[in-house]
Amino acid sequence: MRVRIHTFIKKIMHNLAHDIKQWGLELGFQQIGITDTDLSQYEEKLQLWLAKKFHGAMDYMEKHGEKRTHPQQLIPGTIRIISVRMDYLPPETDIFDVLNNPRKAYISRYALGRDYHKLMRKRLQMLAEKINQQAISHGYRAFCDSAPVMEKPIAEKSGLGWIGKHTNLINSKAGSWFFLGEIYTNIPLPVDGPKKQSHCGSCTACITVCPTQAIIAPYQLDARRCISYLTIELRESIPVELRALIGNRIYGCDDCQLVCPWNKFAKFTGEKDFYPRHNLHSPELLMLFNWSEEEFLRKTEGSAIRRIGYDCWLRNIAVALGNAPFDPVIVSVLQTRLLHVSEMVREHILWAIDKQINK
Repeated sequence: MRVRIHTFIKKIMHNLAHDIKQWGLELGFQQIGITDTDLSQYEEKLQLWLAKKFHGAMDYMEKHGEKRTHPQQLIPGTIRIISVRMDYLPPETDIFDVLNNPRKAYISRYALGRDYHKLMRKRLQMLAEKINQQAISHGYRAFCDSAPVMEKPIAEKSGLGWIGKHTNLINSKAGSWFFLGEIYTNIPLPVDGPKKQSHCGSCTACITVCPTQAIIAPYQLDARRCISYLTIELRESIPVELRALIGNRIYGCDDCQLVCPWNKFAKFTGEKDFYPRHNLHSPELLMLFNWSEEEFLRKTEGSAIRRIGYDCWLRNIAVALGNAPFDPVIVSVLQTRLLHVSEMVREHILWAIDKQINK
């Protein structure tokens, strides 16, 4: 009798897992995997990374005790994690034309459209509620880069790909241009096994191309040198020795993904919300620098860019203008800003002016 009941429950869970993956695809996710809560194989790596202070000013990475590596402590009762990915790369964004034009501003392609947190959480919530209709005892919580969650290790364990040498998740059929999200649940779903640990082989393209050499060794990132950290996470002055290396990247950096051979398999997103707004895929640096704070807030409404605030926006663009070829117009525009900005922004403007006039 017990064997029959066990077999019956196992079949129900198998069917539910199959349905969850189908519902996820219907909601716009490209892949769904399921794993348990054992992240012990990643815990030591995280602790070593933190001990080396590679997280810089991202204090939230060391908060919350063990909740990041012990999901059941974050959400009691959690025994399974549903991991999803969604493609975000919009078509025809002139990536290399912008990067090679020092008078233009490069914005990481994930941030050109609507804030992914909002879209992903809404879809995850819809998926969770769909599951709720089939599983009465379903206790859950959805996440998308919004809590102490080990997104990439969870995705790797769920079979969505492997963590590459640049520390991003790579899928052999879809590259790495995608977002990740999770649903913590108390349903004993069957788990998906991880794929091979890595298909990076001897390739070191991402390590070589990194403008600031932030990838200090395969699978090791010193975030303090990473342009994404410097332009998005850091709220203080950008280290002087790294400013010239940033080039025209004013919000994030995609270089390590651009050279990854696996991204030849990447698909453009079908989500129109991720398409560029306000010509942010190819904007002029001077145009963006001339935005007032009101204009910045209006044009970044509903965008992930707004989170850095107006001061960091001006700071980043000032650095890029300093790195641009000499232009008396750039010098003049920089000078007009000096009396109407914070001390932190003023420091970067003065650096940019000095760079311009000494070219």
